[in-house]
Amino acid sequence: MSSAKDERRPAGELEAGVLAALWAAGAPLTPGRVQAELDSGLARTTVTTILSRLHEKGIVGRERQGRGYAYFPVQDPHGLTARRMHTELDRDDDRGTALARFVAQLSPDDERLLRDLLESDGSQGTAEHGPTEPGGDGLPESGGR
Repeated sequence: MSSAKDERRPAGELEAGVLAALWAAGAPLTPGRVQAELDSGLARTTVTTILSRLHEKGIVGRERQGRGYAYFPVQDPHGLTARRMHTELDRDDDRGTALARFVAQLSPDDERLLRDLLESDGSQGTAEHGPTEPGGDGLPESGGR
């Protein structure tokens, strides 16, 4: 017999599912609508808590809809990855060493891509990977959704 603790989802899995539902929707969603999109048996209150935490972290925005809120992602998946990378760098006391080790562990293809991006000031993507958006987070500078 497994305990409830054994059946818990890995950290971040619920947030990732909620974000995937928001990205797929392309429009703000209420917690109830996110719950329906997830089709995972989560309580609406659990979904609301996840959305509130994502909002507190600045990962999703919200707008009034009736008596509650509808939520939307403020970054695309690539922008969120970049944000996480910055967060990890900010946690390290020696940013230079962390960056040096990161670069040393890049594959030759990733190293070439990084060089191309740095040489173009990061404002131009490669044809293979598409252009980098002005805000650097995959969204236009106007913060559109």
